[in-house]
Amino acid sequence: MGKQETEDRDFFDAESAEGDISLESCCGSRRKKRSEEEQRALLLRLKRVEGQIRGIERMVERDAYCPDILVQVSAATSALNSFNKSLLSCHIHSCVAEDIREGKDEAIDELCALLQRLMR
Repeated sequence: MGKQETEDRDFFDAESAEGDISLESCCGSRRKKRSEEEQRALLLRLKRVEGQIRGIERMVERDAYCPDILVQVSAATSALNSFNKSLLSCHIHSCVAEDIREGKDEAIDELCALLQRLMR
């Protein structure tokens, strides 16, 4: 195992110990080191969605009219879909393209399986 892989494993194992989602259990051993810009953009999208969800929660607590809540849920769903599109694009341009350049054709099968799961 290389130095970077060891550092990544230690980083993610420490996060898991703190109660976060264990990446080892849900993603195997693959990791993606993102640029600060990419990470910042993805986190900003997620924080917006989180704010929308909190707003929906307040609407329910305040007995808002059902159609008003449904419109906000639709907006949050759309925001999550936009997050997925952005992340998928980054994945294809970096991870998949790199694997293909390295001759790892199984990346294509993995991408096809992922798309099938996303399009359910």
